Amino acid sequence: MHDLKNKAILGTVIHCPKRGEIEFSENALVIIDDEGKIVDHLKNDAVNHAQTKNKFKDDGALFELLDHQYLLPGFTDLHIHAPQWPQLGKALDVPLEVWLQKYTFPLEAKYEDEVFARTIYTELVTSLLRAGTTTAVYYGTIHQRANQILADVCIDKGQRAIIGKVVMDNTDQCPDYYRDASTQAAIDGTSEFLEYVKAHGKNIENKVNVAVTPRFIPSCTDEALNALGDLASTHSSYIQTHCSESDWEHNYVIERCGKSDTEALMEYGLLTESTILAHGNFISENDMDLIKEQGAGIAHCPLSNYFFSDAVFPLRRALEKGLRVGLGTDISGGPSASVLDSCRSAITAARALENGTDASLERDERGVPKSRVDFSDAFYLATKGGAEVLNLSTGSFEKGSFLDAILIDTKVDNAIIPVYEDIDSELDLVQKIIMLATTANITKTWISGSSV
Repeated sequence: MHDLKNKAILGTVIHCPKRGEIEFSENALVIIDDEGKIVDHLKNDAVNHAQTKNKFKDDGALFELLDHQYLLPGFTDLHIHAPQWPQLGKALDVPLEVWLQKYTFPLEAKYEDEVFARTIYTELVTSLLRAGTTTAVYYGTIHQRANQILADVCIDKGQRAIIGKVVMDNTDQCPDYYRDASTQAAIDGTSEFLEYVKAHGKNIENKVNVAVTPRFIPSCTDEALNALGDLASTHSSYIQTHCSESDWEHNYVIERCGKSDTEALMEYGLLTESTILAHGNFISENDMDLIKEQGAGIAHCPLSNYFFSDAVFPLRRALEKGLRVGLGTDISGGPSASVLDSCRSAITAARALENGTDASLERDERGVPKSRVDFSDAFYLATKGGAEVLNLSTGSFEKGSFLDAILIDTKVDNAIIPVYEDIDSELDLVQKIIMLATTANITKTWISGSSV
């Protein structure tokens, strides 16, 4: 299984500890302690490299990569609707209202069945680990037992995860068959789930945590939103919700609250340094300032934005403003479980925003200048950027970080990435991995040094 605790890895190591600063180290030596943390990262020219390598090799504790294998940080997926896994790739041809009422809510209501929940969640977590997602941020359902099962599966599989019991108590917006029995039941359910995970006997490394999760402002009453803000403060917990995703949501909140989504969340006590805001396509400059001031993070979901969000998130503007941003697949609004696909979609969406899409307009009127991002930005968002949103010591191979990593093999049968040493630079190779790699190229995944 190649567990790496108390061992060292020797080979080509690629990470992006800061935006725009990809580090590519051949013959690097990464040393992991018994907790799965990196205690040293020696480059090939380090004075003690050879001696340290030989020591681990003599002890049978050296894992050596082949020439066509590369160690990358594992991916962080900041926005997943766990119960929507069976719907992946489906119902993308209908309007959002139909998608929700005909497909999504009826599907999520099925998780009252514990056997169904365990079957689906086991397949979901297994699939995401295979795709290199070492940290996942999940929306669950309204069902307490199903959410507990999702936590159990993540703990058993070793995935680092943040899970939320969705709160849906607004009778004006939530269907009769799928909503919390009452506002108090929604708050009590969230509190009970927090306690369940905190007291879980197998969650000894605290890899799994809970997020207070109002689905979005339209699904919740003011009473629930205020109570959730208080609950999150009491428990110092994560918070996750949707924010200014679409025209409808953005305008609904303005009409109901008299202010933007971001401003309303602030008043409810739901905008903190532990908040993950999904989408944010319609946030204003003032909203960005408020998000930055509070230290909240954004889950950029470029693939699902194409289908249901009506606009492109101004990613580069957010990054240059200093906001913390990572990527989300948004299963199943986004029809891919791969963060690599989210990387590629982020690049494409930013390019479309800069160039514009309506050829009938003059070039200078067609797009938004200085909007593009590149593979380096996408790589950062998928790894270190996402980890920083969650305040986790993951996403890079710096000393003190947990060894959450994937092994990329460019010569896997039927998934060859064309790499040629005589014509490809180090950055060319990284770009090819980001633009061409598939789940088939991910041959191993580790979390805290343990093979999963």
